[in-house]
Amino acid sequence: MRNPFLISISYVAAVTAALAAQSGTQPKTPWGDPDFQGTWTSDDCIGTPLNRPANFGDRLYYTEQELAQRQSQLAKQQQNDLQESVAPDQRVGTGPPPHWGERARRPCKQTSLIIDPPDGKMPDLLPEARTRKVWLNAAGYEANNPKADSWEDFGYYIRCISRGVTGSIFPVIYGNGQQIVQAPGYVTILQEMVHEARVIPMDGRPHASPNIRSYMGDPRGRWEGATLVVETTNFLGNRTGIGGNGNGTPTSDALKLTERYTRTGPNEMHYEVTIDDPKTFTRPFKVAFPLTQEPGYQNFEYACHEGNYAMFDSLSGARALEKRAAEAAKKK
Repeated sequence: MRNPFLISISYVAAVTAALAAQSGTQPKTPWGDPDFQGTWTSDDCIGTPLNRPANFGDRLYYTEQELAQRQSQLAKQQQNDLQESVAPDQRVGTGPPPHWGERARRPCKQTSLIIDPPDGKMPDLLPEARTRKVWLNAAGYEANNPKADSWEDFGYYIRCISRGVTGSIFPVIYGNGQQIVQAPGYVTILQEMVHEARVIPMDGRPHASPNIRSYMGDPRGRWEGATLVVETTNFLGNRTGIGGNGNGTPTSDALKLTERYTRTGPNEMHYEVTIDDPKTFTRPFKVAFPLTQEPGYQNFEYACHEGNYAMFDSLSGARALEKRAAEAAKKK
């Protein structure tokens, strides 16, 4: 059996070595802070599962052969996307047009986004957390066709309110842009999907009163050498979860996130977040993955509700299904 401690040490060593190799070329802002400005994306880890499939055990990285297979799949996907970009009447197949989604540019080396515990699995939920309502998301609504009594049956993401901090940066099928803007004493992160703008004070001020809470929490940043460390507390409880787009079991008001952003190359950054919620999980855990800067990549407007018809259509559709079921019952 592989030693989990050695696995963790080798992971940290790899990141540290990459940073050391770039230490002589670390860009600086005019006021002397590490310069992280630009638009970064987690696209390379699109499709990487949050929880590691059991067949990989404690293995965090793919083998060279597995990466080669993934590279072949990406090349085939690119070819299919180019085919789908022709006029609709000339397309082969019935898939959505390519601009509806995005794809990795290179294979993600990780077998899961969770890096600790060593098995890559999210810790167990506490008994109280298991009783929390998990709202409907877009995929669940379409797949299960449940009865929607009101807007409150839908999650905060599908209602275009928030994806939470982790839901806003974990890689999903599109909209993975993170634009970082810096000024003396502040770092601001503008997230492409939905509309979040995290303004992070860097001047050492304390967190706001525990009575002041929000969907995205109250962040405070500091520099540890060339690493940006952001600690966020003061979350509203029972709003979003730790998953793609903030889905999953909602976290509590005790949630604390500690994020670490470290440049490991001219166009690559290592992102890591420690998730500590003593009212939800049996232990803290860590998620990490690379962010990259790509030529021409920019944040686009996210017109979430497309004219604000989505909720009306969803609820009126549910009422129509109920009416149809009632009429069918009368005929029996």
